[in-house]
Amino acid sequence: MIARTLLAVLLAAGGAAAADWVDLFDGKTLNGWSVHSGTATFTVENGEIVGTAVLGSPNTFLCTNKEYGDFILEFEVKTDPELNSGVQIRSQIAREPITITVEVDGRQVERKIPAGRVYGYQVEIATAASGTSGNVYDEARRARFLDDFTNRPAARAAFKDGEWNKYRVECRGDSIKTWVNGVPAADFRDSMTLRGIIGLQVHQIPKDRFKPYKVRWRNIRIREL
Repeated sequence: MIARTLLAVLLAAGGAAAADWVDLFDGKTLNGWSVHSGTATFTVENGEIVGTAVLGSPNTFLCTNKEYGDFILEFEVKTDPELNSGVQIRSQIAREPITITVEVDGRQVERKIPAGRVYGYQVEIATAASGTSGNVYDEARRARFLDDFTNRPAARAAFKDGEWNKYRVECRGDSIKTWVNGVPAADFRDSMTLRGIIGLQVHQIPKDRFKPYKVRWRNIRIREL
């Protein structure tokens, strides 16, 4: 009887854990999200969030109104190869102009961040040729990748141009890990920010090669830990 009761408890716990996933995008509206930093547009088309570059706009972010700490995030993304993109995690929005001091190449550097600017960890979405998709860039802060993919050929080759790519991101304490299409990518520790928003980026496009390039997201879900 005790064994049978214990099994029932474990099964119930497993069912509860599976139900912990929450959709961040309802497939119809942008409820729960808001735009920051630029003027690129975000629309909903065929159950997808579509971000479109706008001439003269800086990097633009569609951000969750809620902050998250430890979590597993999954999403699918497809982008025009000419449009670099990314997904912010544990990131901040400057409510007023601020100056922060960060370490870059062993020295202390001041970064001025204007009001409304999104900054922090960004999971990279780039071309297959770049070999950087899945790495984590410190947007508007240390302005560099936080992991080294030099000796990770599988990670460098995981992203597919012109196709839907599935990402998984795990944040637990100071540990940040990513996967692209099931392939392990970034795996490092950093504690600069342990909680923040999630944001979808449309990168700025230089005027001399501007077109209204698009990036699409779908099946965005999160499980808080």
